[in-house]
Amino acid sequence: MVDLTADCSRCDALCCVAMAFDEGEMFGFDKPAGTPCRHLKGKRCGIYETLEDESFAGCRQYDCLGAGQRVVQEMFQGQSWRDGGDISTDIFEAFRIMRLIHQWLELMEAAADLPLNSAKEAELETLYARLQLPDDYDLDTLIALERSGIGRDVQVYFRSLAEVVGR
Repeated sequence: MVDLTADCSRCDALCCVAMAFDEGEMFGFDKPAGTPCRHLKGKRCGIYETLEDESFAGCRQYDCLGAGQRVVQEMFQGQSWRDGGDISTDIFEAFRIMRLIHQWLELMEAAADLPLNSAKEAELETLYARLQLPDDYDLDTLIALERSGIGRDVQVYFRSLAEVVGR
């Protein structure tokens, strides 16, 4: 089972760099994807203790579900986006897809707690198995998984649960 707990100490501030955000209620300024946040100090946020006061409640609410450290530690074995070039592009793309995978896994964990019939349990197990990555996975593996239609299949499955939950 994949650990869906974020551990920022094992990441490389991917959420502070890879993701875009728009100025508004949750963020104090616009930041394009792939650009370090101006509050990033090394591998940590320089305003973490005062995020809400600085108009960055969105940062406090964000949870990568462990995707950041999984990409940094497992896929790129400590390499950094700071190295520049293709490695940063690859790391950001891997992070984007891994976040999706972890979000789907989180949904599946929640669904497992529902009173599912045997057919729905079997569908859930099949989807879960499709999201398990081989030991030697890489960016191409993640891209292939995303292109396989798994995201659509997860959505269809969860829409079908409305019947189960509505009973």
